[in-house]
Amino acid sequence: MRKNKNQLELADLFRKHGDDFRRNNFLSSEQSKAMYHIETCRTAILGGHIEACDHCGFEKNAYNSCRDRHCPKCQTLVKEKWLSARKAELLPCPYFHNVFTLPHELNLLILTNKRVMLTMLFAAVKETLQVFAGDPQWRLVGQLGFIAVLHTWNQKLMDHFHLHCIVPAGGLSYDRKQWIAVRNKYLFRVQSLSKEFRKRYLNKLEKAYGQSKLSFHGRASEYEDKRKFRQLIETVKAKQWIAYSKQPFGGPEQVFEYLGRYTHRVAITNNRIDSLENGKVTFTYRDRSDENKAKQLTVNAEEFIRRYLLHILPSGFMKIRYFGFLANTNKKECIPLIQQLINPDLKITEKATESIQEMMLRLTGTDISHCPECGKGKMIYMEELPETSLDTS
Repeated sequence: MRKNKNQLELADLFRKHGDDFRRNNFLSSEQSKAMYHIETCRTAILGGHIEACDHCGFEKNAYNSCRDRHCPKCQTLVKEKWLSARKAELLPCPYFHNVFTLPHELNLLILTNKRVMLTMLFAAVKETLQVFAGDPQWRLVGQLGFIAVLHTWNQKLMDHFHLHCIVPAGGLSYDRKQWIAVRNKYLFRVQSLSKEFRKRYLNKLEKAYGQSKLSFHGRASEYEDKRKFRQLIETVKAKQWIAYSKQPFGGPEQVFEYLGRYTHRVAITNNRIDSLENGKVTFTYRDRSDENKAKQLTVNAEEFIRRYLLHILPSGFMKIRYFGFLANTNKKECIPLIQQLINPDLKITEKATESIQEMMLRLTGTDISHCPECGKGKMIYMEELPETSLDTS
């Protein structure tokens, strides 16, 4: 159910309890920036412009967005623009959905080495899938293409590092003359995938440790000791790593719908935050262990903010990446080629271009250029509103 505009938002929570959290906790520069951006998003602090109705003269202030990728308010339009670009790249074939998860025993190291250890996650998954695609036993000798999307949370906002991979059900032959369709109901056996994924990731982790590429802070400092680090490696090596495979999508339309739900998610959206009372936050989550039922969890505000900030990514770190024939260096040539190899009669979809007004009309059914007061006129730009300081907002 959509919340009304007066209900609680993440920005409200940060404004009320953010200063206390900053005084009592160490924040990285990325975390500080993200909190500031979310607090000031669409407020006078970021400036904006004045709009006026050309029919009745009604005026309103339109404030700028922060455009931070961790802000719940700023992802809808970014997502829609991204989806429009991807729609022309969909292939006329089924798609698989694989999920690769790092064991929670590594979480302390990851949190102090996000850039290094999450980059290794992408690399290990890429190598695992491509080496399987080149193995004749899987009857698919060619190059895969896939989109990998990083998620760092679970429904309770705790750290849970995993990649969602969307993989077309086939490969492009190495001479680029044939599309080799997958004939099974699965891409590769998940047990085999998980073993290869584990081996490749741990090899990279041990190499990074040996080359002193890891930092050790806070609770992760114990792993600076070689013996403790070795014990950690042996512990996770003995575990069954998760390389989950969901049922394949039926076709491009289902893939498109899935991508729309998952690619530009933030750790929690505003509509999941239910209340803030007496310094405690109540939010809704889905309990995967209980038939995915919706439940509520209450934590104090400091703990809620701590959990949210676990998921702030390093500056410039790309959470959506493209590999194989979908990589940016390959897709311009490979996608039209594969589309024609699969279906020579296929009509190629042109990349759609929409204005913000057109996009909002499609998404919400509301023409944002119409005057909200009289409903007859158009809102037109009048003048710029300068940024104001945080202290005088």
